[in-house]
Amino acid sequence: MTTLYHHPASTASRFIRLALNEYGFDHDLLEVQVWEAKTDFLTLNPAGTLPVYIDDSMRAVCGASVICEYLDEIHGVVKHDKRLFADDPYQRAEIRRLNEWFLIKMERDVTRPLVCERIMKLQMPANKGGGAPDSRILRIARSNIREHMRYISWLAGTRRWFAGDRLSYADLAGAGAISILDYMGEIDWSHFPDAKEWYQRLKSRPAFRPLLADRLRGLPPVSHYSDLDF
Repeated sequence: MTTLYHHPASTASRFIRLALNEYGFDHDLLEVQVWEAKTDFLTLNPAGTLPVYIDDSMRAVCGASVICEYLDEIHGVVKHDKRLFADDPYQRAEIRRLNEWFLIKMERDVTRPLVCERIMKLQMPANKGGGAPDSRILRIARSNIREHMRYISWLAGTRRWFAGDRLSYADLAGAGAISILDYMGEIDWSHFPDAKEWYQRLKSRPAFRPLLADRLRGLPPVSHYSDLDF
């Protein structure tokens, strides 16, 4: 069986978990606290970042963008209409663009600072950066949420799925980011009905159920997190 090294609060990890679940691949999950920098994990990925996917041949594939490309090259073609990349080159480029938006831009502007301040600092020892959240960082990240949610609402309101007529990696990358923000109660859904409808469709998919069961030490989810009709 394959293995995914992950953290439940990691956007990139959630993205790949959703992809593996959509493809129906059985896999073990091993949670990693990246600040501990254990030698066995660094042997797999010297960069010390998540996620890391161990395939059936015990080879390590590192990084969400690399893993999704790898899964597509090995398995995507035989998935036909369930393939998470598009057949058309331009649509594939759009999927990659949106993946980068969620995994890099939104991660930098919103998700990483909120996860770090509200989750990671509660779990990290003081000598690794743990401690009280920084209110200035929280304020900036929360201000940035609104701009990103407006863009997500535009995508959801003008397209069936983010990159076209079919569910793709772009939706799963977006869901990876949105789901952890939703866990923390950081999104006011009343202002973004189109985004909410898109997210409800994703939450209702069987692939999403394991994420809805996630519970983070020191921070329970908001009451509607597991509710499919929130």
